[in-house]
Amino acid sequence: MKKLCQPSWQIALIPIMSTLAILMVQILVFGGAPHIPLILGIGITAIFGILHGHKWSDLQQGMLSSVAVSLPVLGIFMVVGMTIGTWIASGTVPFLTKIGLEILTPAGFLPLTCIICAIVSVFTGTSWGTVGTIGLALLGIGESLGIPSYFTAGAIVSGAWFGDKMSPLSDTTNFTAAITGTNLYAHMRNMLPTTFPALVVSLVIYTYLGHAYTSSLAELGNMEVLDRVLTESFVLNLWVLLPPVAIGICIWKKVEPMPCMFLGVLMASLIAFFVQGMPVNEILQVMMSGYVSDSGNPAIDTLLSKGGLMSMTWVITLIMIAMAFGGMLQKTGCFEAILSSVMPFLKGRIGLVFATMFATVGFNFASNAFIAYTVPGRMFTPAFRGQGLASSNVSRILEDGATMSAPLIPWNSGAVFVSSTLGIPTVLYAPFAFCNWISFLINLFWGITGWFIPKASEQEIQHWCQQKSLILFEGNMVEASPENTQTLLIK
Repeated sequence: MKKLCQPSWQIALIPIMSTLAILMVQILVFGGAPHIPLILGIGITAIFGILHGHKWSDLQQGMLSSVAVSLPVLGIFMVVGMTIGTWIASGTVPFLTKIGLEILTPAGFLPLTCIICAIVSVFTGTSWGTVGTIGLALLGIGESLGIPSYFTAGAIVSGAWFGDKMSPLSDTTNFTAAITGTNLYAHMRNMLPTTFPALVVSLVIYTYLGHAYTSSLAELGNMEVLDRVLTESFVLNLWVLLPPVAIGICIWKKVEPMPCMFLGVLMASLIAFFVQGMPVNEILQVMMSGYVSDSGNPAIDTLLSKGGLMSMTWVITLIMIAMAFGGMLQKTGCFEAILSSVMPFLKGRIGLVFATMFATVGFNFASNAFIAYTVPGRMFTPAFRGQGLASSNVSRILEDGATMSAPLIPWNSGAVFVSSTLGIPTVLYAPFAFCNWISFLINLFWGITGWFIPKASEQEIQHWCQQKSLILFEGNMVEASPENTQTLLIK
């Protein structure tokens, strides 16, 4: 039996960089899907692990454990797929589109799109659900107003991911707080200095971009055609608003996101049956394969032919493969080897902030968001504690680095969902998702200046001692104790 050998950071980079190189060629040169390159990456990492003494059974267990973490996310994807299809079939999305056509103008459309998506996402706790419902309606409105779809998609993504990040119902918000041992509401408060300035700057840019379309004359004809087709294809009355009302009541009652969204699917199905007159077998088919529009207008049919459980299989398989790849890298010690080599050089606040941010984004490129939360969060939180800095600094960086970058990385599950749902390639809308990458830059700026980088309170330090949390003290990982935390208080 071979003895396990911890790889050096240079060697640990080999499977990661090899996989990234294959990914880049597949996506940027061949224009293909990222699934096969990631599977090849799993094979490369497995060979690497076996050569370093790991058993295949252990590597397989590492993959399975990582995929298991993503199961709640996969379940949400399935429900989101059914939500999109049934909300179109019930007339909910078409009705929201019709209302938007009547009240929105080209000049104010982009900033209002961002705000609407932010509000919906905060109250629902899901960026995916926001994109697949109200986002889809707003995309149709934007096209009718003559606004480029990649502008609209960028505004939708900015608002949806802002809300996902700032919602107490969001799985990512709760996960990052938990992984760093931070109080949920302390984590949310500490995200305000990066998230709200990013949103304000984004709204200013969207307003500027929107003014270029104030004199457009083309949208009137498009709006009339869309309005007529929607009215002819669906029964549009207040009953079709019951699904979002039901979800709103669930949120008010603090129901968990998954059952909340599933209730929205059931309500939409009932509306499709009783109001739209759709047979039960067709409703079930919509849940499975999505809604298919046959209005005769190609643009509208493309917009409304969406959703269904099967539409999510591309994304679901990608998440499973990416998480398996991340689990394999973690089991072989590649992640730990790279981060451990960085730790001795992190002597100050600036180095800590930059290293944590780029490690988080790097792991999001190499695997997926939950790996990008877990490994850097686990490795860098003790280092922040060792410098007397609040753990909420780490949780904020994890959100700005992983949550906000997810829809900007073409092979990441967030970007795959947006591009497949809205029908717009990631490389086109990503530059206009201003809130996502501006918050990243603001976080680095606060790291340089020291502004909005809170120190740990005496109460938090005492909590570390009670929980026996790890801190990086005098170059070593040790459990927090009254003796070493007294040094932090003096700092």
